[in-house]
Amino acid sequence: MEDSWAISGPPPAGPGADLHLDLGPDLRSGLPGRGTTGVRAALIRSLRDAVRGGRLAPGTRLPSSRSLAADLGIARNTVADAYGELVAEGWLTARQGSGTRVAQRVVPPEPVPPRTPPAAAPHRQPAYDLRPGSPDVSSFPRAAWLSAARRALAAAPSDAFAYGGPRGRPELRRALADYLARARGVRADPERIVVCAGFKQGLAVLSRVLRAAGERDVAVESYGLDFHWDVIRRAGLRTVPLPVDDRGARTDGLAGLGGVRTVMLTPAHQFPTGVSLHPDRRAAVVDWASRTGGLVVEDDYDGEFRYDRNPVGALQGLDPERVLYLGTSSKSLAPALRLAWMVVPAHLMDGVLAVKEAGEWPTAALDQLTLAEFLDSGAYDRHVRGMRLRYRRRRDQLVAALAERAPGVRVRGIAAGLHAVLDIPPGTERSVVQGAAWQGLALDGLARFRHEPPAARPGGEPAEPAEPADALVVGYGTPPDHAFAGALEALCRALPV
Repeated sequence: MEDSWAISGPPPAGPGADLHLDLGPDLRSGLPGRGTTGVRAALIRSLRDAVRGGRLAPGTRLPSSRSLAADLGIARNTVADAYGELVAEGWLTARQGSGTRVAQRVVPPEPVPPRTPPAAAPHRQPAYDLRPGSPDVSSFPRAAWLSAARRALAAAPSDAFAYGGPRGRPELRRALADYLARARGVRADPERIVVCAGFKQGLAVLSRVLRAAGERDVAVESYGLDFHWDVIRRAGLRTVPLPVDDRGARTDGLAGLGGVRTVMLTPAHQFPTGVSLHPDRRAAVVDWASRTGGLVVEDDYDGEFRYDRNPVGALQGLDPERVLYLGTSSKSLAPALRLAWMVVPAHLMDGVLAVKEAGEWPTAALDQLTLAEFLDSGAYDRHVRGMRLRYRRRRDQLVAALAERAPGVRVRGIAAGLHAVLDIPPGTERSVVQGAAWQGLALDGLARFRHEPPAARPGGEPAEPAEPADALVVGYGTPPDHAFAGALEALCRALPV
């Protein structure tokens, strides 16, 4: 054996120490026919390393030589000799009646080679962060969540503590079906809901199912999140950009994309351009999917956060068999919960469950039960309403500050979500982002989210490049309340007047 635990019995005076000693293959030299020199050397090395590394603190009492020898299966004299040599070197002390202890001395740590920072690393941590994609995590409803967790734990059935199935807990799927139907217009039976450990896991599972079914390409909006595209590509699929304008994705272009039969959209609030999908295009993409046997993957991004009117219902409600709905608690509650859900068309359910059960990480059952209780008790609705009011105020403050400090900067898109797009003069995007970084403000330009155009469409036609635009994507939902005013001031200083 290569690792050995040496566990002492109770010493006559004061506690001993449980020692994990890695003697390595040298321990085998204690077998019949082998000498003991290697064992003693290995024991000395292991004890010396434990003291030097701080794992054995000064004053720690070691097991008696008899106990340690018995635990390791070696001769007592070998342990006594090792102790004696370490005492002579000053690593240990030995006194009558006090046993063998680690010496009271300061051991300098092993030198750590200096790290050379990457050439592109920022000179300092940003004082303010206005990058999009995150809610104000400081506003997480800790007290309400803790209360829900206690109630959920008290009522949890015994099988909640066993290995769960790939669908997720039935309590959460039922609560989600009720909430999504009421708040988002989703047509969902609990048996059609699959709980995931985050949005990316759901997208990864779906991508693998599509690849196994023979799909090769997925149309995506020409502006979006690159790590979502990476998830799709890792499954062996190609992403084909679909142009976006002020009415959302150009769904009329799907017919010209050759063999593409799957499209992924953010219809409620396109990320990052900030527009919603026009009603005519909503109907057109569902008709396209029905006519071609295709699939629409609906990322309900910011679906719960609309400020100028009631939120538009989910696209999935138009055709549950041709639209797969993906939702998450990352923006409404916190990314750390790792809770997301898919509402899956019947013809994909077996494939989704098979892939998810074959090796995907499950979502913690107790977190699922807590969210179910949070939904059922009305705490989720109360929290979302409160955050909707908070984010609306922040957006209003942003618009007012721009009107006063940078009147030439226009806010694009609808009043919704946790970010806004600011149009700035042509040719200034990169310099504004760099200038903001030097002032301690983390900021993203619109180009950061642009999909690269393919060399050619699947049918061999020339690619249609995404229209260039100079703009900033300002995540006003990211800073905590106490930092928002400072972040807004830093932004106004960085903008071209």
